[in-house]
Amino acid sequence: MDRRKFLKRSSLASGLFFVPSFVKAFEQVTSSCLGYKRLVIIQLSGGNDGLNTVVPFRNDLYYKERPTLAISKNDIIKLNDDVGLHANLEPLKRLYDDGYLSIINNVGYPNPVRSHFRSMDIWHTGTDSDKYLQSGWLGRYLDHYGKHPHSAIEIDESLSLAMKGDTINAIATQDPKAFYNLLKDPYFKNIHNHQNDAHLSEHNLGYLYKSMIAAESSAKYIYETSKTVSTSKEYPNNSFGKQLKTMAQFINSGLDTKVFYGSLNGFDTHVNQLNAQKRLLKTYANSIGTFVQDLKDNGTFKDTLILTFSEFGRRVKQNASLGTDHGTANNVFIIGEHLKKQGFYNNMASLTDLDDNGDLKFEIDFRTIYATVLNKWLDVNDEKILNKSFKQLDFI
Repeated sequence: MDRRKFLKRSSLASGLFFVPSFVKAFEQVTSSCLGYKRLVIIQLSGGNDGLNTVVPFRNDLYYKERPTLAISKNDIIKLNDDVGLHANLEPLKRLYDDGYLSIINNVGYPNPVRSHFRSMDIWHTGTDSDKYLQSGWLGRYLDHYGKHPHSAIEIDESLSLAMKGDTINAIATQDPKAFYNLLKDPYFKNIHNHQNDAHLSEHNLGYLYKSMIAAESSAKYIYETSKTVSTSKEYPNNSFGKQLKTMAQFINSGLDTKVFYGSLNGFDTHVNQLNAQKRLLKTYANSIGTFVQDLKDNGTFKDTLILTFSEFGRRVKQNASLGTDHGTANNVFIIGEHLKKQGFYNNMASLTDLDDNGDLKFEIDFRTIYATVLNKWLDVNDEKILNKSFKQLDFI
C-alpha cells in the first residue's frame, strides 16, 4: 500500500473520528460501568454576554453602564420582579415555568484568563488557570468509564479538547451515514486487509491504521442503530439546529452513548452586539426548545441532562463600538426533568462589587458543577476525573 496516499487520505478521516489504537481494550469493560443517563454539553463559543441574557432589569447600574446596549425593560421576559430573560429566549421561559431549568449565576474560576483559547482550555480540561493538561474532563471520564469509542460523541467535524482522554478519545461526526460510508470505502477496506503488514508496528502509521480499524465497528453501530429513528419535529434550519436534530436521533434510537457535545459559535460580540446576540440567542433557544420536546415525545428527556456554558462572560461596561469586551463570571444553564433546585440556583452578581478590571466576581467554581454532574448524574468518582475534590452543588 502506498503510504503517501494513506497519509493524504487519512487527513479526511481524521475530521470524522478520533479513536486511539488501544481502544479495543475498553470493549471488555462491563456494561455496569455505564448507566442509562445521558449528558448533553452545549458550548456557546466566543463568550456570551450573560448580563444581556439573564437581565437585571430593576438595577439602575445596569442601564448606567450600558446606556445603548442594555436590554429595555419592555424587551425582556420577566422571571420575577427583578430579573428576566432576553426576549428571544421564550423557549427557555417555558422550560423555566415547567421546572426544567436551573440558572446558575456567577460561574467562573480563580485567576481568570480573558483569552478565548486559554479560557476554553481551562473549561475543557477542568484544571487550574496556571496548569496545562492534554486531556479533557470528559475524555478522562472515558478513560476510566468508557467501554467503546462511541461512549461519547461530538456532533462536529473535529473533536474538542474536552472530549480527548489520555487513553481513549470520543468520536466526532456530523453525519452518521457519511461516517459509515467513509469506512466502507474500498481504500479503508484495503487498510483493514493489510492490518497485519509490518508497517502497522511503526509508531505513527501504526497508530493511524489501528485508529481507523477500531473505528469501523462504531461507525457501523452508530449508523445502523440511529437510522431506525426519524423525527417529525421541525428544527431550525441552521447548523446548530441540525446538530441537535442529529443528537436527538442518536438519543431516541437508544444509542449506547453517555455524553453528547455540541456548540454554537459567534458570541465574541465586541462590535454591534445587540443584533448579533439577538440572532444567536434565538438560534440557541429555538433549537433547544425543539430538542427538549423531541426527547419528551420519545420518553428520553427524563434520562437526559443538558448543560450550557460559555468560556467567560463580558465586561459590565459597554465599549465604544456598541459591544462588550471579554469578562469573567457568567451564567450556566442546567436543563432536565429531575432538578432539585429549579429556577435560580443563586442570586445575580453584584454590580457594585466588581473586581479591579470592572468585571463580575465569580462565586461558583465551574468544576463544582462538573463534580456534581459526574457524581450525582453519571454516578462516577468525580475526584478521579478532576484530579482533586470539589464541593458538590444540589441542583440535581
